[in-house]
Amino acid sequence: MSSSLFRRSALPVLISLALAGCSLAPKYERPDAPVPAQYPDQNAVQNTGANSASAVAPDVAASSDLGWSEFFRDPQLQALIRIALANNRDMRIAVQRVEEARAMYGVADSDRYPTIGAGVNAQMTRNPENMRMSPDAPSVSRFYQAGLGMTAFELDFFGRVRNLSEAAFQQYLATAQARRTVHINLVSLVAEAYFRLRTAQQLDGLMESTLLSRQNTYDLVKARFDVGVASSLDLAQAKSQLDTVRADRAAIIRVQAQAKNAMQLLLGAEAPADLPQPAVFGRDQILAAIPVGLPSDLLERRPDIIGAENALLASNANIGAARAAFFPNISITGLLGFASPQLGGLFGSGQRYWQFSPQLQVPIFTGGGIRSNLDVAEARKNIAVAEYEKTVQTAFREVADALAGEATYSGELDALRDLEASAAETLRLAQLRYETGIDSFLQVQNAEVNLYTAQRAFLQTGMESLMNRVELYKALGGGWLEDSATGLPVADSNAAAGQVPGSAAGTVTE
Repeated sequence: MSSSLFRRSALPVLISLALAGCSLAPKYERPDAPVPAQYPDQNAVQNTGANSASAVAPDVAASSDLGWSEFFRDPQLQALIRIALANNRDMRIAVQRVEEARAMYGVADSDRYPTIGAGVNAQMTRNPENMRMSPDAPSVSRFYQAGLGMTAFELDFFGRVRNLSEAAFQQYLATAQARRTVHINLVSLVAEAYFRLRTAQQLDGLMESTLLSRQNTYDLVKARFDVGVASSLDLAQAKSQLDTVRADRAAIIRVQAQAKNAMQLLLGAEAPADLPQPAVFGRDQILAAIPVGLPSDLLERRPDIIGAENALLASNANIGAARAAFFPNISITGLLGFASPQLGGLFGSGQRYWQFSPQLQVPIFTGGGIRSNLDVAEARKNIAVAEYEKTVQTAFREVADALAGEATYSGELDALRDLEASAAETLRLAQLRYETGIDSFLQVQNAEVNLYTAQRAFLQTGMESLMNRVELYKALGGGWLEDSATGLPVADSNAAAGQVPGSAAGTVTE
């Protein structure tokens, strides 16, 4: 075999060996989920497939597959969510973070392949007479060179570059999952801001009607006082009741303004004047049944958990890169082209030129730097394990808290409805007894306070109930897709990493 044939066949073999080098990274095993196998509040979970969630989207097996446009039924809220997803600055930053991580992965992965470039260079040297090869040699020597060069390509026999590339890839995936988390949080934040605004509007309406009622009561007491039937104490009590509602009305107007400002920030743009008409405010604005599943499903579906595992995988790969630093580093630099002492004859048939420069570096003494780098990588992996486990525990707690709310809010709202009806009847009777002179105005005052308090509590609890259901939807990983029928996210210009689907074991219902 000629030397030229050997050179032509050896280089591809060396490159193939480098690209297929071994990896010294530890074998990855997912940490056991440090949470129970079941959620604590199983009263809210019914193991049945017959629910309104499946009626809307028959193929939905988990909350993360349920599109937000099906979960949130209010057309005005749907329009606001679309505006926010298109204009919110946090969302734009998250998208660019993904692009940045993708580019960083491309930079790291490019180190696995040789860098080849074309170039031409010339070198002119004047030597003094006593340094010339012969007395007849010219004083100025010229050297021209042109060809393809490969610069310091590392033969990755021990997987250092490969593991660094894997770490960058996992960081990219973690960033993509962080973007999904921002997406989900934005959808839920817009919904929560919308429900706060609608609740403030409902409270404003309540206070307006209460203010009118208190004014009528005050006018009645004032008329009775003027003719000497009511006492000055009755008049002062009626005035204090009126002033209390007036103060509450001013406060709720402020709350409405602040809620609108919060919504404006989330939208990232001014809300258009032609928004769809809102739905009637109540729990029907949100889907009544949500596929819950088991805690293990969160590992496959919640983007923050998936991202934490990607970060753990990146730390695992960095250990492999740190271990490879203990072994020899082999790199090659080469040039294949033409060389000539004369520019005109550079590309002549007899001017072929090649240069091959292998380099081997073996660490002997580094002052403990290599060992310290490995210790750092292992410590960071332990941190990543703890962060992954904490993320799982946090997700479990969020779902469990929301399930506890789902199990109790309906009963609380029913009790508040009954309380409101009882308080209204008590006020009617107290007013009748006061007008007939049986009781003092104090009874009317107490009845008015109790009714007003019950009405406010009902509206406030209703809002909290809506918020709780939104939190459950978000905690289960929902809010990434717009339509579960198509499975397409909104404004998704970057395909996220493929996820392993999980199974749902239950559905939470009202």
